[in-house]
Amino acid sequence: MNLARNRTHRRTTRLGVAAGLVALSATVLGAAGASATGSAAPQSRQIASSVLGGDHKITLTALRSAEDEYAASVRLQVYERTGGAWKETDRVTVGDVDGWFWYPLTGSGAVCAFSTASTEPAPLTVSLLLTPSLGCSDPAHYLVKEGRVFAA
Repeated sequence: MNLARNRTHRRTTRLGVAAGLVALSATVLGAAGASATGSAAPQSRQIASSVLGGDHKITLTALRSAEDEYAASVRLQVYERTGGAWKETDRVTVGDVDGWFWYPLTGSGAVCAFSTASTEPAPLTVSLLLTPSLGCSDPAHYLVKEGRVFAA
């Protein structure tokens, strides 16, 4: 009976050591991958876009933080159609830099409000999902005038 218990203990110990080595290998490989990709451009995802009157386009893009994998910034960009191509005329950060959470921003229902009009100046309202449990951010209001973004 002692012999059977001793074999079981050795097998359990070997399995625990093997699992520990697998976890250690994954950690080391993950760290190596992080340092190898650390110099790459931050991950980004366009989360909303609107074309105003055919000659202006406004986009919202989520930018994943380089320092915190869960944090993100939101960039609002204005483009003007020039010679058949879109040329950026202005950009601003919505909220604080790295002040958003990456996963809610890039998931379903991330954009709570994104409204504008083809007027001059064009009013623009943005509200984004903070987290599913917290809900949406307070609306941020801007004016787009002659291709430039102004706080309203």
